[in-house]
Amino acid sequence: MTYAPNELLSRLVGRRLNAVVFSMDYVILWFDGDRPSRGNVMLTCEVYPRVEREGTRFAEPDPGYGDALRSFIPDEVTGTTEQTGAGIVLTFASGRLVLHPSADELVGPEIAMLNGFEDGRWMAWRPGEESFEDLA
Repeated sequence: MTYAPNELLSRLVGRRLNAVVFSMDYVILWFDGDRPSRGNVMLTCEVYPRVEREGTRFAEPDPGYGDALRSFIPDEVTGTTEQTGAGIVLTFASGRLVLHPSADELVGPEIAMLNGFEDGRWMAWRPGEESFEDLA
């Protein structure tokens, strides 16, 4: 199957962000699943996304970053963008999350992974591939 930018990511539109799970090295964004009883769709971010909300930008480890990220709960995704030079952008009515790290922010082989759809489709984004060609 040929990969089409934003095709899978756009399936987040209309889904609520229902949890933000912080780990020592990454953050997982949980969205409503395909059916309420079938779990969550998860965007695992190996690089912390920037938060843009009400004219203010937050990046890890800025004071208030965690609160700004969690403040999107339980908002619905209203739009998505995935393209080279922009990376991944999730838009909410009150702001957006931007995942486009600089080269020195890369900490592992992956930038993010999206999975949990009922049909089994998933995507992993890596530097130099798909919408992150500019990070080669």
